[in-house]
Amino acid sequence: MSLSLEKSKAWHKESIAKRAIEYLNKNHIDAYYVETADAACKKILELIPLNSKVGYGGSLTLHEIGIKDLLRNKNYNFIDRDLPEIDDDKIYSLRRKSLLADVFLMSTNALTLGGQLVNIDGVGNRVAALIFGPSKIIVVAGINKIVPDIEAAIYRIKNYVAPIHAKRRNRKLPCAQSGYCMNCHAPERFCNALVVIEHQYLKNKDRIVVIIVGQELGL
Repeated sequence: MSLSLEKSKAWHKESIAKRAIEYLNKNHIDAYYVETADAACKKILELIPLNSKVGYGGSLTLHEIGIKDLLRNKNYNFIDRDLPEIDDDKIYSLRRKSLLADVFLMSTNALTLGGQLVNIDGVGNRVAALIFGPSKIIVVAGINKIVPDIEAAIYRIKNYVAPIHAKRRNRKLPCAQSGYCMNCHAPERFCNALVVIEHQYLKNKDRIVVIIVGQELGL
């Protein structure tokens, strides 16, 4: 008996995720696979003790799954950068405060099948937190973030993620016009810091946790 197309697609997504998870585990990074955004939120809340100080990095994925609204309405000390009264100076202060959070939420620009997290940042607060600072990092990644290797990850970020972000933010960047990386030196450039997490320090092996969602999320 043959499977439906939807079930076959779901099987393929889970198979790809399991391969990435296998190598994340080899790299001493815990990881989970969930099928939906709702399941991802449930898993995130399971991983965050009540009353924790929670920060986050800029992420379409976190916005799309709705986790920030849940944290605002629960018993957490949520460092909220999205409030309407927050100006640039306050955002900078909150970014610094988030580096000492109990838990830091973020997505990743790309996740390789070899279990590597690849990110390019503008200000650097997101990748700084990933490397060191918060006690726990929870990375949420849609199935669309998985790529074969680091080279493919960097290509994806520079020629897909960055141009779309530049266009939607109306940044005066060459990639917002061309649709691909021009290796520019523009003042508003946000491809500034490249960080690859290849392996987690063994003594901190519970610090970074990855949740892969079987949906396309973010960019």
